[in-house]
Amino acid sequence: MTVTVLALVIIMAVVGFHSISLRQKEAQYAAREQELLQLMEQEEKRTEELKQFETYTKTKKYAEEVARDKLGFVYDNEIIFKGTE
Repeated sequence: MTVTVLALVIIMAVVGFHSISLRQKEAQYAAREQELLQLMEQEEKRTEELKQFETYTKTKKYAEEVARDKLGFVYDNEIIFKGTE
């Protein structure tokens, strides 16, 4: 009888230890899941921004901005005033 009780106590201790270990792992996995969900949300937002930028780059306004800023183009009837900096 004592052997049976001792065996049950040992089994319960082992199961209890594994239960605690599993709960810790579950908490770690839940935290990692939240991190990954946040990363997914950020990447989805970034994807949407890139799609909007792609659409914007196909507009006449964008082409004019690039021509002005990067190439220095102006319309025929424009006067450009430059600072003395």
